[in-house]
Amino acid sequence: MNHSKYLGLALPLILTTITTPLLGAVDTAVVGQLDDSSYIGGVAVGTIIFNTMYWLFGFLRVSTSGFAAQAHGTKNEEEILRSLSRPLLLALSISAILVALQYPIKEQFLPLLTTDPVVQSLARDYFAIRIWGVPFGLLNYVIIGWMMGLAMIKKTLFLQMYMNVTNIVLDILFVKVFSWGVGGVAAATLISEVSTFIIGLVIVWKAIPDKQRKMILQIKSIDLSSYKKMMRMNRDLFIRTLCLLIVFNVFTAKGGTFGTEILAANAILIQIHYIMAYMYDGFANASSILTGRAIGSNDKTLYQTTIRLTFQWAVISSLIISSVYYLFNDQIHQMFTSIPEVLHEVGTYEAWIVCFPLVSSFGVVLHGIFVGATEASSLRNTMILALLVFLISLFLAARIDNHGLWLAFILFSFARSLFLILHVPKLTRKIGFHEIRYSGESKEFY
Repeated sequence: MNHSKYLGLALPLILTTITTPLLGAVDTAVVGQLDDSSYIGGVAVGTIIFNTMYWLFGFLRVSTSGFAAQAHGTKNEEEILRSLSRPLLLALSISAILVALQYPIKEQFLPLLTTDPVVQSLARDYFAIRIWGVPFGLLNYVIIGWMMGLAMIKKTLFLQMYMNVTNIVLDILFVKVFSWGVGGVAAATLISEVSTFIIGLVIVWKAIPDKQRKMILQIKSIDLSSYKKMMRMNRDLFIRTLCLLIVFNVFTAKGGTFGTEILAANAILIQIHYIMAYMYDGFANASSILTGRAIGSNDKTLYQTTIRLTFQWAVISSLIISSVYYLFNDQIHQMFTSIPEVLHEVGTYEAWIVCFPLVSSFGVVLHGIFVGATEASSLRNTMILALLVFLISLFLAARIDNHGLWLAFILFSFARSLFLILHVPKLTRKIGFHEIRYSGESKEFY
């Protein structure tokens, strides 16, 4: 493994993962061209609700990727299929609960995120449509995570690009041509999620050897000890994600108290931050695949090389991303809105986004190492500490209003990086690389 091979894996994954925030970014950009900033606020609040749902259960993709990568490293056919069947059953169960509880979810979240009656009304319209895409979104997490774990990069890239392009085309059609407003934005995302799931299911089915397909539907293929291990990891990832969501929801709610223009400006800057973070996530996914493969095949050299490359590209990518945004920020902002008042507020706080890549890169990229090792307790513990840093910083910086809010967020991002760096040596000692975990033959899943 060297720089070229690492980039050969990471760059397609960057294109794959960056489509996730682009769904929200495209929604914001399309309504940002309308003549009222309330449309941006309504989509922003609605997006926060669904980001909350998806992020809380984002472990479905993350843990699936880690377990699939390790199973692929051991070349154990049965375990590869179990790494798919377990999270599929879990995703179906969670989806049923979320759809059944849609009314209390909507009524609890909206008053917390905005007090503006117009924004609330638009957010309700958005929610009423998008809620039906949640089951397909969670199942997509499992499918994409499994494909990533098996390094099916081209097919994963195709699936994500299809979802993004479909969403963009339908956004423009429904909002700009049909004038459906916020409802059109939600419908575009719903259709892209449902159709992506159907295509993804076909890809997965064709990737599984004929003789192994029946195993997915067999209860005996679910090993209870492995299921418990998955649930422990998912529990830790859930707690980690809950901490992250507290930060973003507090951020959005606090920003909403400064007025509609600042709420809209923060929504745009946060969307830009999402794009940056998911670019890092491409490197994190590459490191996760390689770490899982190294552990599954008991390859200490591959693990050590992956650690080194991960650190190096965390530094390189942060410098590149920060520089590009600094040089082209005006053009980037204008892609999201044409409202002068909102653009002015965005320019007021843009310096914080310049800083974000420099302080956050290790916290996001190193995440992949721990996921590939299926060791989520460190991710949980470091995020809890970073959350405490955010809350304390927000309290101390409350007097400087929105600048104080962004300062607290940057300190939170820095704390994530620092604490996770300190946990890497502990992870290496825990892995050990002493046992020969598995030896066997396997037909490749591609």
